[in-house]
Amino acid sequence: MKYMLLMQSNKRGWDDMAKTWSPEDVRVMVEYMRVLNRELQEAGELLEVRGLSGPDEMKTLRTQDDGEPIITDGPFSETKEVLAGYWVVDVASEERAFEIAARVSRTPGPGGRPLNQAVEIHPAGVEPAP
Repeated sequence: MKYMLLMQSNKRGWDDMAKTWSPEDVRVMVEYMRVLNRELQEAGELLEVRGLSGPDEMKTLRTQDDGEPIITDGPFSETKEVLAGYWVVDVASEERAFEIAARVSRTPGPGGRPLNQAVEIHPAGVEPAP
């Protein structure tokens, strides 16, 4: 069963990481992610993983009725959460996807305290119902 796990953040949290986290806190967080990814890869469960750029670098595209695109910088002001990264995994069960998502959620933040970030879990490769 394939799942896409989407790690959520918000602009304030993203900005805080760049401005207030110590280099050691960033190193610990990155190493935690590397260990998780290596374990998933060795288990044959990891299909793809990507961290994404911050909200200041993203663009939003929406087409108008005539098909002409409108491109704006960053998320809309009412956006509270942004996508920080994702994993595509192929696991034996939904419960295993939950286990991995829980580890992602507990990524360490400042002082090693878990961030407890929201992680969306989407079945992947599912055909829409007719």
